[in-house]
Amino acid sequence: MKAALVGVDGTLLHRARRSTGRERGPDSVVADILDFAADLRAHGIEHYGEPARAAGVAVPGIIDEAEGVAVYSANLGWRDVPLRARLTERLGVPVALGHDVRAGGLAEGRIGAGRGTDRFLFVPLGTGIAGAIGIDGRVEAGAHGFAGEIGHIVVRPGGAPCPCGQRGCLERFASASAVSEAWAAACGDPGADAADCAEAVAAGDARARAVWQEAVDALADGLVTALTLLDPRTLIIGGGLAEAGETLFTPLREAVRRRVTFQKLPSLVPAALGDTAGCLGAGLLAWDLLETAASPAPSAPSEVTA
Repeated sequence: MKAALVGVDGTLLHRARRSTGRERGPDSVVADILDFAADLRAHGIEHYGEPARAAGVAVPGIIDEAEGVAVYSANLGWRDVPLRARLTERLGVPVALGHDVRAGGLAEGRIGAGRGTDRFLFVPLGTGIAGAIGIDGRVEAGAHGFAGEIGHIVVRPGGAPCPCGQRGCLERFASASAVSEAWAAACGDPGADAADCAEAVAAGDARARAVWQEAVDALADGLVTALTLLDPRTLIIGGGLAEAGETLFTPLREAVRRRVTFQKLPSLVPAALGDTAGCLGAGLLAWDLLETAASPAPSAPSEVTA
């Protein structure tokens, strides 16, 4: 878990991290979130003279933002957790609940790599692949909260099975975990990961280049499908795989360019906020909540758990 106190302008005033404690079960994770938020509130009082005006929490999985319920998370093991109500009771302030990737996309769009862009697609490449569709300063959740799940676009029909039930999903070929798995098999080192593969690519290793190119081609196929549907002005690529820098972005830009025909080629840029994006996005959700309620707080920090 990453947490922060965030100022109205998006300034990170205080940051902290803790383990989710998920090995102790979903109830323990919820308890840890509540305790973490309460400690953050106390820090605000001690160092800024007053508690945070609102809280934002960004969590993975399926989220009912309107009802404030964390519906399901395979990684955390919870179902139908009324997280907003629990946090409101604990903190005594308004609470916004959001999806972790959409919150990160909100931050990248407003104060990160997409700042000033009216339409963008944020795609973090991590254990899996998700996406956030940015439109005029907000992020689209979709009718059922599933918008942006680009990782489950089928790019290789009949390919590797995906936990979602399909075969050949993008994240089975182009996520950091997929590259790690492919490179470990290719080099014979079960401990090798995507970062090792990127280093080997930069060093000219032919096996690494083959693994990397397969991932780049799959990613380009998925991105072109997405840009055909969404017509974004900017594609923002983040997550662990993007840390490879131009080892990723140079071939990826070329692969996307080769695939577009009538589509307008968007800018393809690295994310700017790193692993602080989720915290910043949760803070922005909290500030938006205050603005919606017409409760201005220009100088106070906003409490975030993410």
